Amino acid sequence: MEIEVLKSKIHRVTVTNCDLNYIGSITIDESLLKAADMIAGEKVQVVNINNGERLETYIINGKKDTGEITLNGPAARKVQKGDKVIIISYAKMNLEEAKTFNPTLIFPNDDNILI
Repeated sequence: MEIEVLKSKIHRVTVTNCDLNYIGSITIDESLLKAADMIAGEKVQVVNINNGERLETYIINGKKDTGEITLNGPAARKVQKGDKVIIISYAKMNLEEAKTFNPTLIFPNDDNILI
């Protein structure tokens, strides 16, 4: 049996931009992606702390060390610039592996920079 468990989390980052006219996805600073063990194209859940919205999308690499968190396309209707969000990725693994797996959790500052 396989279960889905938390793989990575970027906790409480600030949305820096919303681009309704883009085709979709979330753009995330490359430095944050690397620290969180996430990759471009990976499916993520975005949880908006300000309004409780939850959505799923995929990652696009943002410019390194910019703090960029941009919601694109329809997802831009679920957030506003300045909202705090949690970005979560999950992985499927067997039950025994899941019991010992340690997810990667990062906690950037208010400027979306790791300290």
